[in-house]
Amino acid sequence: MPGRLQAATDAATAPSVHTKTVRVDGFPLSARVCSAPSPRAVIFALHGGGTTSLYFDCPGRPEFSLLRTGAQLGYAVVAMDRPGYGISAPCAERYRDPQRRLDTTYAAMERFLDQLPGRPAVFVAAHSAGCELAMRMAADPRGRRLLGLEIAGTGLRHQADTIRALEAAGVTRQRYGRRPAGTRETLWGPAELYAEDVWNTPYIASDSPAYESPARTWVERDFARLAAEVHIPVQFSLGDHERVWESGPAALTEITGLFTAAPRTRTNEQAGSGHNLSLGLAARSYHLRVLAFAEECVVEQEHREKGEAA
Repeated sequence: MPGRLQAATDAATAPSVHTKTVRVDGFPLSARVCSAPSPRAVIFALHGGGTTSLYFDCPGRPEFSLLRTGAQLGYAVVAMDRPGYGISAPCAERYRDPQRRLDTTYAAMERFLDQLPGRPAVFVAAHSAGCELAMRMAADPRGRRLLGLEIAGTGLRHQADTIRALEAAGVTRQRYGRRPAGTRETLWGPAELYAEDVWNTPYIASDSPAYESPARTWVERDFARLAAEVHIPVQFSLGDHERVWESGPAALTEITGLFTAAPRTRTNEQAGSGHNLSLGLAARSYHLRVLAFAEECVVEQEHREKGEAA
């Protein structure tokens, strides 16, 4: 009961989340935005497959919300519906080309930033399939202006048992959209890592656009190449109960080792977490780690700017 009372108190005092829409080349894109009055920096968050920006603002659970936690700690959080999701879902075919998705996202991000006070610097955080877009953003020359990068819930190789279980359930790399019933624990991890109301809620689910290649395809083709072109600090997170990707200290170290041009890399094996780190009972702990890393990146930039001005 004390935990639920605290959650109710937090909900009453938490900054408000607003749904925003911008247009790029005449087509709409949507985001959920929550900001401190004078944000220290912006967390630009990209959700994974089969969901929307609501992943970062769990319904009925403000204590699990990256948007609200970030705003309470002095940040702005812009959780964008990736191209082909949210309001742009009817236009999904337009975003089949990765370069168009990248350019559209950068343009949309600028328009969302125009709606915030002070034009603060941007830290990108992404989950699962959203890491494909985040990695392209960071590897692009425009990415050198970003504060840093958090990627989570991805990897280099799928766990073999998971692939066999999904194939047995009728899920293949060629199948898109909502997952068949009974695959949630295979993908999310153990049910006890999530609150019952979150585990059973349908509200975060969304059809995936037909263009969206399964994560294994882009990882095998592009991950190492993109990682070598990232020149900003990187944190890579996996839950200690991750069931989709190979996990553990060796897997974490292998991935961060690919970021050869990054000035600093950090690994985070998040305790008490499955694949969906922002929805589990440990979500707040995970979000505080993300925000702590972002804060380090902000401080580094401030020191660098002072040195340049001296």
